[in-house]
Amino acid sequence: MTLLDDPRPISADSHALEGPEVFDGLPERFGDDAPRVVHSESKGDWITIPNQPNRSRNVAIMCLAGTRLDYETPLPRAHASKPSAGSIDDPEIQAYFKGGYAAMRPGLRDGARRPDDQDIDGISAEVLYPGWFPMFGLPNLDLLVALQQNYNNWMHAQQVASKGRLVGLAALPVQDPGRAYEELNRVIKLGLKGIVLPSNAPRDRKYSDPCYEPMWALAEEAGLPVAFHVACMSHTPDWLKAGSNRDPIVQYASSSALIHDTLVELMVRGVCVKYPRLKFVLAEFNAGWIAHWLDKVQQGWAREYAKDSSSTPPVDVLELWKRQFYATIEDDIAALRTADMIGEETLLWGSDYPHTDSTWPCSAQVLDEMFEEYSAETRDKNTPH
Repeated sequence: MTLLDDPRPISADSHALEGPEVFDGLPERFGDDAPRVVHSESKGDWITIPNQPNRSRNVAIMCLAGTRLDYETPLPRAHASKPSAGSIDDPEIQAYFKGGYAAMRPGLRDGARRPDDQDIDGISAEVLYPGWFPMFGLPNLDLLVALQQNYNNWMHAQQVASKGRLVGLAALPVQDPGRAYEELNRVIKLGLKGIVLPSNAPRDRKYSDPCYEPMWALAEEAGLPVAFHVACMSHTPDWLKAGSNRDPIVQYASSSALIHDTLVELMVRGVCVKYPRLKFVLAEFNAGWIAHWLDKVQQGWAREYAKDSSSTPPVDVLELWKRQFYATIEDDIAALRTADMIGEETLLWGSDYPHTDSTWPCSAQVLDEMFEEYSAETRDKNTPH
């Protein structure tokens, strides 16, 4: 049976777990600036950068949903919602932290085994984003390019090993537009199916800068969607640093703000108008906020033009959204309630496996509950298969 025959949904937002091989050769070339995997008998496996210890992460933190089948009693979950995250002190989670890669589900970093996890969850395929987000913001440009080339080659191997059940996205080094264009050309020939960029442009330019036009034009010509994932950043914005002492719950609940600047650059500052066939995906920003936010952008654009008639005349922002944008949702009921305002077809369900926010291994049940008040046609639009 091919995917075209498989009635089960596709997750539009899932994640890889980068293995040590993604970082092969980098320490030898770039010394202590380079990421690598280190193992500790007491602390498990860590991705670390000696010169940036604040970026060290235990690999388990990226895969906690994978522990959910280890519990004797299933973790609780509310109706139409993902399971509880559990506690960091749970022995099932501590086993992941201390055991490292060896303690984890094989499908987390083996494309040939990933279908096992998909079958448990009741889905047919996944679009794969990175797991280690610092790969988008390394300050050494040559290192950034080398790492993303390693990652893209590895992601292509995962896609091939899955025999069609993983769709790999390539990372591009947008800090250097020329090399980003070269890498885009390479990954198109390699066979990856889309690209993922930092959700914010580099400090010294915007995504509406003419230097990115060759990249946009090539992506449009090749029919590759351009995705932006929450927390994948080229740098930490000053406004986010300034708010670092805010309540963590406020920060978590405000994650959609990380994409607002980029959306204005694309919609208002000319990218969408110039490349009308280019498709964009907002991954894991969810979507219940979008209808109101688009209305405010429309009002803001009108105010700008009223003050300065030499600026770009406003176009219909909602029509741009419906024509060129998609947003992934997990258990976002607010998005479904407002879907008629932004276009049902612009919402794509994703499981976020294996991250803490994931609906795995209950995705089939969560979807049934989310869409129990909606028609089969509506569900099909939001859960492609």
